[in-house]
Amino acid sequence: MMKIIYFIAFILMFSCSRNVEDRCFANDYEQIFKSYTEKEPFTVKEILKHKPDYIEITDLKKYRTFKEDSIQLRHQDESEELSEKRWKIHEEEYEIFKAKFSDQFLFSHKQQTGNITYALGNNDLGSWLLKIENNKSYAYFLGLSFSHYYINDIQDKSIIENGFLQLQGSLVKIVKVAGLPGYDDYSAIGDGKLFKISLKELTRDSDDDGYNDIFEQSFGLNPNSKDTDGDGMSDFVDLNPMFASVKNKFTELYELLLPTYAHTTVDLKELHYTFTVFESDCDYFHQVSPDERILFIPESERRKTFYVNMTDVTRGNISKIRKDKANPDRFYISKSGSSFENDYAAEYKNGKWILKIIGGIII
Repeated sequence: MMKIIYFIAFILMFSCSRNVEDRCFANDYEQIFKSYTEKEPFTVKEILKHKPDYIEITDLKKYRTFKEDSIQLRHQDESEELSEKRWKIHEEEYEIFKAKFSDQFLFSHKQQTGNITYALGNNDLGSWLLKIENNKSYAYFLGLSFSHYYINDIQDKSIIENGFLQLQGSLVKIVKVAGLPGYDDYSAIGDGKLFKISLKELTRDSDDDGYNDIFEQSFGLNPNSKDTDGDGMSDFVDLNPMFASVKNKFTELYELLLPTYAHTTVDLKELHYTFTVFESDCDYFHQVSPDERILFIPESERRKTFYVNMTDVTRGNISKIRKDKANPDRFYISKSGSSFENDYAAEYKNGKWILKIIGGIII
C-alpha cells in the first residue's frame, strides 16, 4: 500500500513540475514578462511579526524622527563649494574602506574599537557591517530590508557596543513617485526604533566561505556548503554561485544580454559583494557564465526567501524566449530595466547569435 502511495506522489510531483521548455520558452498566449503588481506595504505589526529572530527591535524614548534625519541627510540649500568640501572630508575618512572594498558600497558610521575599524556599507542588496582587522577586510550582510527599515544618518551612540550592532532608525514604507520610473521615496510608519543584532549571530559563517549565514539565507545560497552549486568553486569565488555553468547556444544567448560595464581598472571578479539579481526559473539563464557576479531568485512568491519576497533587489530582467514558427533558427527575447524595455530578434547562424532590436519602450 505504501509503495502505491509513494508512486502516486512521485507521479503527481513529476506531472506538476515544469520542464525546461516551459521554464525557458513562452507560448503564444503567455506574456514574456510577468505583469508587475504593486504590493501592499507591510504594516508595523506585520514587520514586527515577520522579522527574523536575530533582529531585536525596541522603542526609543528619545529619538530623531525619520523626517528630521532625512532632511538633515539631504543637505538642502547647501552651496556647491560646501558640498564638495564635505564630500572630500568623507572620502578621506573612509579611504581605508575604499581601498579594501573599492566602490562596492556607500560608506557611513565609521567606528574604531581597539584594533578593529567598523563602518556600515550600503549597496543594491541592502546594508552590511564592514570590518577591517589586522589589515583583513570582512563584510556581513544585515538582512534589514531597505523596503521597511531606515537607518538614521545621525546615530546618538556607537553602532558597536557590548557585543551588539545597534542602529537607531524607523520603520518605513516605500512610496512610488509618479512620473519618475524606478524612483522610490519613503514614508515613516514607526519612528524611534532601535535595531540590535548580536555580533556573534551576524558574523556566523558556518561553511567558512566568506559570506555570513544571514547573506546566504537571504538570497538562497547554502550556508552549510562552500560550494552551493557543486561545480568545484567556492561561492566566494564563483561568479554564478547558485547554478553550475553549461555551454550551449541558449546560455550564450542569455550571456549576450547580461549587463555590460564601462571600462574599469577594478577586476570585477574581485568585487565579492556586488551582485546583479535576476528573477527567473529558466535553466538556460541559470547556466550562464557571466563576467560579473549574479544571483537568481525564483518567480514563485512561495519559493522565495523571506528577504527577497519583501525586498525588491532586481534592477532589470531578461525574458523567456519566444520561438519563430516559420524559422527554427530565429527567436525573440526582451531585456528590461527600470525605465526601458528592448525587444530583440535573435538569429543563430554559423554557431553565433545575431541580435537585432525590433522594438521596445523608453519611459
